[in-house]
Amino acid sequence: MRIITVNPSDTVFSISREYNLSPQKIIDDNGLDENASLAVGQSLALLFPEQTYIPSEDELLSSVAAKYGVSEKDLLRNNIFLGGRNYAPAGKEIVINYASSPPGEKIITGYAYDFISGSLLDTVISYMTFLIPFTYGFTPGGDLIYPDDENLIDAALNYSVKPLMHLSTLTANGVFSNELAHELLSDENAVTNLIANCLENIKRKGYYGIDIDFEYIFAEDKEAYVKFIRSMTETLNAEGFSCTVALPPKYANDQPGLLYEGIDYASLGFAANYVFLMTYEWGYRYGPPLAVAPVNSVRRIIEYALTVIPAEKILLGISNYGYDWPLPYERGITSAVSISTVEALETAVFYKAEISFDESAKAPFFFYTDEKGKEHVVWYEDARSFEAKVALIEEYSLAGGGIWNLMRENPQGYVTLNSLMNIK
Repeated sequence: MRIITVNPSDTVFSISREYNLSPQKIIDDNGLDENASLAVGQSLALLFPEQTYIPSEDELLSSVAAKYGVSEKDLLRNNIFLGGRNYAPAGKEIVINYASSPPGEKIITGYAYDFISGSLLDTVISYMTFLIPFTYGFTPGGDLIYPDDENLIDAALNYSVKPLMHLSTLTANGVFSNELAHELLSDENAVTNLIANCLENIKRKGYYGIDIDFEYIFAEDKEAYVKFIRSMTETLNAEGFSCTVALPPKYANDQPGLLYEGIDYASLGFAANYVFLMTYEWGYRYGPPLAVAPVNSVRRIIEYALTVIPAEKILLGISNYGYDWPLPYERGITSAVSISTVEALETAVFYKAEISFDESAKAPFFFYTDEKGKEHVVWYEDARSFEAKVALIEEYSLAGGGIWNLMRENPQGYVTLNSLMNIK
């Protein structure tokens, strides 16, 4: 794979001639619109197949896979245009394989809400090791509050992807409740009830384990939270299931702030099978315009985590969204709009904006002025920023990564992951 930056004179057709790739492949792999529109400064992921196949008539993907000794999931990952279809269209070139990816398999998890579009889910799910429907809640007494997760579980199993149950303190009001966590953790019977309910649900629904995300835990609940995670892990492991715990992005043990003071990296890392580092939201909806996940800041979190948690337990959070901020930014007033990579590029093309790239953050951004004369700045994720996250996973020999979340279109991000990682 090669990632290039679009120059003013470039078109998809001139790039296709220069790199001996079909224009349609460049369009498919990068999620370009039907006019193959480009913005100056945007990245393009160029993929060069080693072996291809062109069926003379629509052929089942299982037949193609058997013919070449590969899996159907490999074919879906190597051909994002298939969108999860189980057949190879007649006359359309199918990539059998690319150059080999680095040795050693890596885990990729992805979170999805139940309202994800079926076409988007079908397109991206094959790039996952684990699919995590978001989210189960619970009462103070430890009874589960159930999401509508049946379709997501069925989709995961249909694509040979493992579903993981997600448990959080997110309330119906859309906020993480430290009071709810405190009530639960203060009651041993409630904790026992919740663990038993989670185990029963995992067995009944076909989950492979659990991913737990309690946020803004009170400092006084730090030890009780570790005890809860340890008990959950021991209970699930005894039945052949795993336990992952999500961690806020700490860079020091004594880091101040409500998000951090109730989280003991070392003890939680020891208690759980995996930890998920939530390395994003430096740039956020109500904050000043910044990269969502600047690599220089992400690196700092990884390096602290590695002082107390084994690398083989760590999953790196990978943000899959951006923000569009109106300017000037006014604290307490300005609110950004969350956007996908595809939406960011459509905006840049429409307003003829030139995209820049912050080398320290490893993130693209651009400015534009809307029809009302209002200036905006957009920070988002692209192939270059995904490449930088993969490089960190490989550099530090982490277990893999997790995408928050799968709800936004970013074809070049997924093809970049597939090209640079050997996904389990």
